[in-house]
Amino acid sequence: MSLVERKSSTIELRITYPHHIFYTAMNYHRFLFSALLLATAVSIRAQRIYRINTDQPRQQILHFGASDAWSMKYVGLWPEQQQRQIADWLFCTDNDAQGQPRGIGLSLWRFNLGAGSEEQGDSSYIQQATRTECFLNADGSYDWNKQQGQRNFLKLAKERGVNHFLAFMNSMPVFFTQNGLATNTGRGGTINLRPDCFDRAARFIATSLKGIEEHDGVHFDYVSPVNETDGHWNWLGPKQEGSPATNREVAKLVRAISKAFKKQKVNPQITINESSDLRCLLGTHETDWQRGYEISSFFCKDSTQTYLGDCPGVPHCVLAHSYWTNTPVKYMRQVREQLRDTLARYGLRYWQSEFCIMSNDEEIGGGGHYDFSMMTALYVARVIHHDLVFGNAESWSWWRALGGDYKDGLIRVLSDDGWKTGKAIDSKLMWTLGNYSRFIRPGARRYAMSVTDGEKLVADGDTQPYGVMTSAYRNADGSWVVVAINYGEGSAPIVLPLPEDKRAWHLYRTSDVTGENLKPAGESKGNAVLEPRSVTTFVSER
Repeated sequence: MSLVERKSSTIELRITYPHHIFYTAMNYHRFLFSALLLATAVSIRAQRIYRINTDQPRQQILHFGASDAWSMKYVGLWPEQQQRQIADWLFCTDNDAQGQPRGIGLSLWRFNLGAGSEEQGDSSYIQQATRTECFLNADGSYDWNKQQGQRNFLKLAKERGVNHFLAFMNSMPVFFTQNGLATNTGRGGTINLRPDCFDRAARFIATSLKGIEEHDGVHFDYVSPVNETDGHWNWLGPKQEGSPATNREVAKLVRAISKAFKKQKVNPQITINESSDLRCLLGTHETDWQRGYEISSFFCKDSTQTYLGDCPGVPHCVLAHSYWTNTPVKYMRQVREQLRDTLARYGLRYWQSEFCIMSNDEEIGGGGHYDFSMMTALYVARVIHHDLVFGNAESWSWWRALGGDYKDGLIRVLSDDGWKTGKAIDSKLMWTLGNYSRFIRPGARRYAMSVTDGEKLVADGDTQPYGVMTSAYRNADGSWVVVAINYGEGSAPIVLPLPEDKRAWHLYRTSDVTGENLKPAGESKGNAVLEPRSVTTFVSER
């Protein structure tokens, strides 16, 4: 072996062999060459090809969102700088000088229209942290100074480009309820609203939404007047505002709201039914026929007492929450496929309007104690994937934007001065939601994907619940987006061919690595490696 030349900082080695070992060396090189070919072939086979089926469009994606309940009543009164940081995290769609997204770009903001438990204090039978003010006073007048913290965040959201707002209610105003409270027992109960107050409650909703628009310049696109009416919760205080209702009671209230909206010339769509469990849309689950079978009850013409398919202002869409149906994983998919097929029979669309971690989410230790790591983030990403890919959800919303020591907030908030000021800490959960919400913009269309290994089609290759999961979208501006989840502990090489005439993918990754929060991760012409326990978003140019 002799050193002969140095070229461009590279050392070239020339290898010479004595004659008597020439053939042995040649055979050795043949072995090495064969081994290299074999290793290359194995590597190629390991890199599965994930293709966007551009001829197979699926549902439109309207928005990703979260709610202001209930922390914004405090945080919305914090010093302006603190509010703006939180608002930037939640709503911003711009990048810093290094190309790092400043926020997750939520496009829907859910506003909790309060029932008045705050004014009742301890006599409300509701814990202090979850009480809400009501614009309506006992004498019938309205106080537009109420719910100020929440309204501040309405404006902060609008300033950052959010243009879809939904007002939801857990209870009707306490002045109209049967027990004078904003809470009553569930599991088979009837609506906590006096029979003579359905029209008055409808006028309250119309007046409140009109008043907010006049005073704050925020228009509501949607109103959800009833929440989790199927009665799975026992709303006996001290808990939170809430009320069960029968399907007949829901239908009666919705018809009254529709009339009030027409009379007051307000036009939010009236969304129903915010079911607490997907199974209540399809049948009865821990309830009876009066509160179950919600799809057929509201959208089958044979359901003459409850049919809302012809009610003005009611879209052919159902809302429900993804609680309780995420485990086991096979069951999660099964329920959503059943929901998808049932919706198709009735010509309906679906919004997943609320989700956080519950006690039965045992894979990540249930809902107790806040988790800043990728453990909860990956679990939630898998739920989002199933809701979008198998449930055909058009809209997907997390529950609370801000939360305490529980897995219910995108951002953890703390205070040691009675919530006059405090501290907000971002999380991998928030940034992982941003892998969807920041890049899949309102009006996008989801497309099916297929996966091949060599020339062999891999069944369900786009959904490996403990490995790689991928979903594809095309935005209204022509850009393509693919979200790739790697649930596994090892890296996963993939090939993602570029659609049409796009030149490169731009990668954004969230992982357990410090600082990797929608971090720009370079470009790819198609070949990429998904890092362990990560979510990577591939974005093409327009």
